[in-house]
Amino acid sequence: MNPVSDPAQFLRQLFDVAVARALPLQNTAAFLPAVPKGRTLVLGAGKAGGAMAHAVEALWPAQAPLTGLVVTRYGHTPPRPDGVMPRIEVLEAAHPVPDAAGLAAAEKILALAQGLSADDLVLCLISGGGSALLTLPALGLSLADKQAINQALLRSGANITEMNCVRKHLSRIKGGRLAAACAPAKVVTLAISDVPGDDPSVIASGPTVPDSTTCEDAWAILQRYAIAVPSAVEQALKSGQWESPKPGHSAFESTSTHLIATPLQSLQAAAAWAQAQGLKAYILSDEIEGESTEVGKVHGALARAVAKGKGPFEKPCVILSGGETTVTVRSPPSGIKAQSSAPGRGGRAGEFCMGLAQALQGQAGVWALAADTDGIDGVQDNAGARVSPDTLQRARQAGLNLEDHMQRNDAYGYFAGLADLIMTGPTHTNVNDFRALLVL
Repeated sequence: MNPVSDPAQFLRQLFDVAVARALPLQNTAAFLPAVPKGRTLVLGAGKAGGAMAHAVEALWPAQAPLTGLVVTRYGHTPPRPDGVMPRIEVLEAAHPVPDAAGLAAAEKILALAQGLSADDLVLCLISGGGSALLTLPALGLSLADKQAINQALLRSGANITEMNCVRKHLSRIKGGRLAAACAPAKVVTLAISDVPGDDPSVIASGPTVPDSTTCEDAWAILQRYAIAVPSAVEQALKSGQWESPKPGHSAFESTSTHLIATPLQSLQAAAAWAQAQGLKAYILSDEIEGESTEVGKVHGALARAVAKGKGPFEKPCVILSGGETTVTVRSPPSGIKAQSSAPGRGGRAGEFCMGLAQALQGQAGVWALAADTDGIDGVQDNAGARVSPDTLQRARQAGLNLEDHMQRNDAYGYFAGLADLIMTGPTHTNVNDFRALLVL
């Protein structure tokens, strides 16, 4: 494919290559354990949960017993591959704010984990989104309480490690507690990473791995972001009542964890494809965090420098990055009145693209795409957005004010008005943010 003739299509193909590298059916076989003497039970949660369950069904020996339950996001269960018999139940629930369906699924998963023996095998299929989908509030905490705290965390600007530290300590199933419930069975966790650093204890709040964070840490995070909680939560965290099982706990003696797909692998696949098309490809990092608009501005400054022949990279090239940025939902700054009172819509990728467009200032020769590899940017129906040299010009012609949309966190409205939203639908995997800048 010639990137010069169709930069937008070239970038979309890069994204598709990155997503394909992380699909469960392509990555599961090498990590499946041997059929056990006893039962094989599959449990799991995450946006890739349905696709992961289907992959196990397709790859597990047909004559070997296999049962289980996974929970995924509404609308994220793909069709089973042709000829694959259903053996694992797939339920759907809400994300990113948990609902009663997620609560019921978590209760059922915890019940299935009871009464296992040392001859049994539990395959845990874990992917991003599992924290919200696998919701089982700590004793004394209601679902409504968990929903309110989760919403506040999502709006606060807290990063994923901070959010999941809190979630682990308000749960009866996350933070290693599911592994404890499965003991003495052998527990093998297959995980698709959606977190910077690929820490299994952060992916879906680590239901089957030890947790090195503490109740004290969780309380400090709630205070740092001024998140109000019921008095029972404050008392439980301060007293350590809801502490999670730590490294060295007996619950983890028969457990192992394998990362079957990671953000870096997807970036590397995209880089290899770009190089095959004759372009240089540079991966900045798969662990970039920070406020989305600010990260976008930094990427924009880098791309402008490269386009002008002053940067560290040689053009023509593709600059790739991943990670998980954050969005602090805010009101217009004091003394500045937004042009519209309509609430904003959008997610990390769209916010990144607004910051990027602002920093690029119409720089010639630079195109970009940012999207979430699960196909959903925040809670919207788009995966992300794209930026081109004429983005700001077309926006002005359409009556779209970038600063106004940034003040209202309304990336969706801005890029929808330009027909520059990236629409993919659920991809059935999740390896975090994908960003590609094409400099010609």
